Amino acid sequence: MAAPVYLALSFGTLLIGLFVGFLVGRTRSRGTGGAPDGPTVADLVQRIIQSTHTGVVVLNRFGDVVIHNPRAEELGLVRNNRVDDRARKAAEVVVETGDPMEVDLSPLESRGGRTPEAVLGEVRPLGDGFTAVDADDQSEAVRLEATRRDFVANVSHELKTPVGAMALLAEAVLDAAEDPVEVRRFTTKILNEGNRLGTLVTELIALSRLQGAERLPEMHTVEVDAVLREAMGRARLVMESTGIDVTTDDDSGLLVQGDRTLLVTALSNLLQNALAYSSAGSPVSVSRGLADGYVEIAVTDRGVGIPEDEQQRVFERFYRVDRARSRATGGTGLGLAIVKHVAANHGGEVRLWSKPGLGSTFTLRVPAHLEHRALTAGENGTNGAEPTLVGGRATLPSKSDGTATDHGGMA
Repeated sequence: MAAPVYLALSFGTLLIGLFVGFLVGRTRSRGTGGAPDGPTVADLVQRIIQSTHTGVVVLNRFGDVVIHNPRAEELGLVRNNRVDDRARKAAEVVVETGDPMEVDLSPLESRGGRTPEAVLGEVRPLGDGFTAVDADDQSEAVRLEATRRDFVANVSHELKTPVGAMALLAEAVLDAAEDPVEVRRFTTKILNEGNRLGTLVTELIALSRLQGAERLPEMHTVEVDAVLREAMGRARLVMESTGIDVTTDDDSGLLVQGDRTLLVTALSNLLQNALAYSSAGSPVSVSRGLADGYVEIAVTDRGVGIPEDEQQRVFERFYRVDRARSRATGGTGLGLAIVKHVAANHGGEVRLWSKPGLGSTFTLRVPAHLEHRALTAGENGTNGAEPTLVGGRATLPSKSDGTATDHGGMA
């Protein structure tokens, strides 16, 4: 058990001991006729117990509840003034042995909502048959540990694939040493796998910085149009190889306060994602606008689309809707996770609208520069009309007649 948990549980036990001791002291002072002025120390200790974040319960030798605080009920340790059977049985053992004992008090079945999922308790002897039970909610720690395990497993798997492929290809090069054509073919594949491995490592480092305690770069005034131009430049090779043309609206002159490198990375990831999940020749568009004090950059495609039940999961690390397509395009499964964290670190968010067979719109929303935030629709030169983007709405030309197709707003 981690040190903070030990400290929390030990602190609760110490308070109980003080509380019991002061109750005895107060009883004796009453016998001598002393009348305390205001709350006694015992009263204050009781108030601390009642307000502590850990669940605290005192049991007598028969397992009956002598005193408990509200947190004990919230954690499910006490119900209807009866202690959890696991805690009561542990208390019986502690009374016999005189040694503290840890006990798992997690709910046996989910109660739904925001109730604790993992509760760890410690039972300590107080003497004369009394025991104290301290319980702490460990749900967040358990979730973080599960996330860590999944992340390590996913990283190991993702790294193993290109490394294993490079080893096999190297053997193939040795076997074909006398055939220049085969050597060139296998060497090209080794280069591709090496580039894929390098991209994966780079994105892992970027994601760890965005999620960790490392301080982000200083924020500066950034031109949104310049960010888009650089992101388009990065996606140029993919556009040429897929035969997909990305159209953009006119320069907006919008500004944000942020880190240009991170914003370019996020927008590049959105563009590459749109290109990877679109068929050759289908349109992809990028739109910029101002709405509710946010600069919105929407990347819209008419690709395969994303089922509703998977739309939130696409921002998870290594999650892929179509693994076969991701393998073919060399995706790492980290691109959208990076976009999400870049947006969050800029005080914004990324929104998604998608329907299978119709396509998707990813909208990166970042707080606008101060000089833009006060602009109303009329001041922005729209004569009261909505900006280019409102709530992530974007349009694409129709495939057949050239009319606009509304991809809808986002929740």
